[in-house]
Amino acid sequence: MILFLTLLESTLRAQPVAWDSIYRPDIYGPQVELFKARPHSRKDIVFLGNSLTFWADWSELLGSRRYKNRGIPGDTSFGVLARLDEVIRGRPTKVFLLIGINDLARRIPDSVIVQNYRRIVRALKAGTPSTQIYVQTLLPTNDAFGKLKGHYHHEPSIRYLNGALKEIAQQEQVGYIDLHPHFIDEAGKLKKEYTWDGVHLTLAGYTRWADLLYRGKYLKRRRLTL
Repeated sequence: MILFLTLLESTLRAQPVAWDSIYRPDIYGPQVELFKARPHSRKDIVFLGNSLTFWADWSELLGSRRYKNRGIPGDTSFGVLARLDEVIRGRPTKVFLLIGINDLARRIPDSVIVQNYRRIVRALKAGTPSTQIYVQTLLPTNDAFGKLKGHYHHEPSIRYLNGALKEIAQQEQVGYIDLHPHFIDEAGKLKKEYTWDGVHLTLAGYTRWADLLYRGKYLKRRRLTL
């Protein structure tokens, strides 16, 4: 797996592209080391992604210590691919994946993001066959906040990617959770009550996300486990 990614990234580095497959945010290394140092359990339910995942206290929000946060701010689909070994090693019962908005902000082509999603799903399936995998659609953004300009105005790509994720889920026989329509306003933007900068979520946004997982019966409601 690691050798494959190394060869892939070496090939991409040699190509004259306007995007960078080896970019990692400064927090990436320390977070991966922290993840590896923490205990793993096959009862774990992992939320895997970028800052949208990172800023949620999933164990508090969902009422159990079984929920593990594997979000890294600024991460991309390439970054997730490179750290899958830590998730696979734990053999979690479920993985909820949401990644891609930083890829778009860094001008990674839609086709490459789709390829990376497929690689992530296949690596998880091969490495931990008993794990239930759920791909979650990218959320809309809202440029009215004017804070994260590189992350705005990718709606055509977001729609394309979300459609592609549905196909991947069907072809790979994994779960597909369409979050996008539940966060969008009449103008096609992320609802203001769900965000504070047009990309990241407020408590209301995370509560809505959790409620969708409960309503879809992807998760069961339970009291906090000490």
